[in-house]
Amino acid sequence: MQPVRAKAGKSRKSPAKPRRKTKQRLPNWWLIALEGLALVITAVLATMFLLGYSASWLSGPGFFTSLLPFALGVLVLMLAVAALLIGWSRVRGCLHSRVEYLPATLAVSLAVSTCWFVMHDGYTSVFTHFRTLVGGKQEAEKVTLAHQVYAAYRRHGIGGLQKMMVRADAFNPAIESAAKAFDVDVNLLQGIAATESSFMPRDSFDGGKGLFQITAVPKAITREAADELDVEELQVNDPKHNAYVAAATFKHYLEQMNGDLFLGLLAYNIGPRNGGLRFIMQQYGATDFAMMQPYLQTLPRDYPIRVLSYALAFKLYQHDGKLPAYEEGDNAMRIQQIGIPGL
Repeated sequence: MQPVRAKAGKSRKSPAKPRRKTKQRLPNWWLIALEGLALVITAVLATMFLLGYSASWLSGPGFFTSLLPFALGVLVLMLAVAALLIGWSRVRGCLHSRVEYLPATLAVSLAVSTCWFVMHDGYTSVFTHFRTLVGGKQEAEKVTLAHQVYAAYRRHGIGGLQKMMVRADAFNPAIESAAKAFDVDVNLLQGIAATESSFMPRDSFDGGKGLFQITAVPKAITREAADELDVEELQVNDPKHNAYVAAATFKHYLEQMNGDLFLGLLAYNIGPRNGGLRFIMQQYGATDFAMMQPYLQTLPRDYPIRVLSYALAFKLYQHDGKLPAYEEGDNAMRIQQIGIPGL
C-alpha cells in the first residue's frame, strides 16, 4: 500500500505560536500624587482669597445687601470649582497622551503661581478679612487688639527705642537662655523687661527687683527656676536669675490662661494679688481680654499692649537690624506682615 502524498500547491500549516501578552505600563503614582497635591494647594489658596475678598466687599448685617449675596457667591464658587475639576480631568488626558509628566508640571506651576500671588503685599488685608470671617468675634477682637499694638509702636520714638536696643545688648544672653529653658518667645521676654525696667535694673518702691521687677512669686515657680539654673537659692538681683524667674512665671500664667497671650500677660502683671486674674474674671463674668479691659485701671489695661509693642520693636530689630518708622512709605503693611511676636 503506497503512502498518501500531499497534493501539489498546498503546504502543511505550521502550528500557531501563542501570542505574547503585552505588559500594561503602570502609572507613576508619585506624579499623580504630586499633581493632586498641587491642585489641592491651588484650590485652597484661591478659595481663601476669594472668600476673603468677598467678605471685605460684602461685609455688613443686611440680608439682601450682604448676607444673601455672600451666600450666593459661595454657591457660585462651589459650582465653579466643580466645573474646573471636570475640565481638568478632560484636559489632562490630552496632556498625558503627549508627555507623561505634563499634567503634574502644569499643576505645580499653578500652585507656585498662586503661592506667589497670595504672598504679595496686597493679599495681606484680604487674608485678614478671611481670618475674621472664619474666626468670628474672637478673631475680630484679636485684629482690633493687634492694631492697638501697632499704634503703640507708632507712638514710640524711634530714637528712644534705638537706645533701648543698645541697653538690652548686655542682658540679651540671659534672656535668650531663659526663653530657651522655658520654651517661650524671646521677643516677648524682651518686651516684658522693656516694660518693667527699660533695661535699667533697679529696686523699685513697690518691692520690684531687678530687670523684670520680680515681686511676689509662688514658691513652686521659684523652685522650678532654681532647678533650671541648678542652684540652691535664687539671687533675683542677678540678671540671669531674674530672667529665669520671669520666664517661669510668664509660662505659668500663659498656661493658666489657656495660651491666650493678652490674658497671660495681664495675669503676669496682676500676679497673685486679689486672687489673681482668673478670680477677677469670674467676678466680672469676663471670658476674654476685650471683655476684661473696661474693668481694669489704666496701667493693667494697657500692660499687654505696651509689652507687645516693645516685643514688636525687638522682632523688627532682629529681622532688619533697624527700626522702621510705622508711618513711612509702605512700612505699615510690611510690619503687619512680619507680625507681632506670639500672635
